[in-house]
Amino acid sequence: MKKFEIPIYYQSSIISKIKEIRYLKDPRKNDNSPSKLDFGPVIFYVARHFGFCYGVKNAIEIAYKTISENPNKRIFLLSEMIHNPSVNSDLQSMDVRFIMDTSGKQIIPWNELTKEDIIIIPAFGTTLEIEKKLNELEIDPYKYDTTCPFVEKVWNRSAQLGDDNSTVIIHGKNTHEETRATFSHSVKNAPSVIVRNLKETEYLASVILEEKSDVDFYKYFANKFSEKFDVTKNLQKIGVVNQTTMLASETTAIATLLKDTMLKKYGQENIEKHFVDTGDTLCYATNDNQDATYSLLKQKADIAIVVGGYNSSNTGHIVELCNEKIKTYFISDSDKIIDSKSISHFDINNKKEVLIENYLPKKNKIEILLTSGASCPDVEVDRVMLKLLSMFEDTYKIDDVIKQIVN
Repeated sequence: MKKFEIPIYYQSSIISKIKEIRYLKDPRKNDNSPSKLDFGPVIFYVARHFGFCYGVKNAIEIAYKTISENPNKRIFLLSEMIHNPSVNSDLQSMDVRFIMDTSGKQIIPWNELTKEDIIIIPAFGTTLEIEKKLNELEIDPYKYDTTCPFVEKVWNRSAQLGDDNSTVIIHGKNTHEETRATFSHSVKNAPSVIVRNLKETEYLASVILEEKSDVDFYKYFANKFSEKFDVTKNLQKIGVVNQTTMLASETTAIATLLKDTMLKKYGQENIEKHFVDTGDTLCYATNDNQDATYSLLKQKADIAIVVGGYNSSNTGHIVELCNEKIKTYFISDSDKIIDSKSISHFDINNKKEVLIENYLPKKNKIEILLTSGASCPDVEVDRVMLKLLSMFEDTYKIDDVIKQIVN
């Protein structure tokens, strides 16, 4: 397993120990059950997998190494390095500037950049159009490229579908940086359509079955299909790829629905000519985190707390899973925990922070599920745990509780 050089202030003193203990006991990840930390008046059930994934660690290592090795140069990021506010704020504090926001809106005009500037490509990757723009400015778009290898895997799979004369159906959010990048690479080789969820896929299925017209398609999927897309020709053979942070269960459901649609239209004997089984293109960390969340939710508890950036797709999906089973609070950091009575929680449905009173139940022993997204530093989870512990009296010592896991 590759070791990354991550700034020490992102490293955790509690969660890292727990992860190390669990890894030594179970290196093949066969046991997805949470770790139980019994502090007396409060018990935390910590998910088996969460926090910085391979792609995030790789991006952070490259970014911070670039900053340290180029003290006299202007350094820019195309957009947020990852979807975590503390990491992005830290980079900005070191005079790293963002060229665009997460939606692609220009913050710094291209004409303000020079060939002497350093441009870092974030973990989500970028579009071919932006790569071309950087080349025109005589800036190498690949020298400081932190694109996650699992994102590149999706691009490669899309290219294979194009070589097979298939149309690429991308399961993702069309405004997300990663999906914009994947779409840009995909349309180079193949007609492409973005579907956000099962509902949009059902609409696409009705188009394939000619229950809806090509006019209906162009209106419903506006800004989500490739140029010169021909409904009469480009939906005869398809394959599915996805934004790597989407729900695995939803991607599977989308692929199954589309395969069933092609079976209905063309029959079992012709299915291989019309549907390409691509397999799941989610990254291992997304799969691990989602599987660990399902296992975490088997544990009876009073509330769940999920830590991460509010614009983080993978974190949002974990919150959605938790919301289905238990009262869940989504916070970006420990500062959102005001005191033992109040917490500032992000409502993912209404896309805003709301102040919640009496979030901790009144009982002798409170049980809390705790996890985070793949772009959240473990130290943030440490701080959340310590902040919550400060709300209780006569809690057991941390070292003694960690020994419970060892034993």
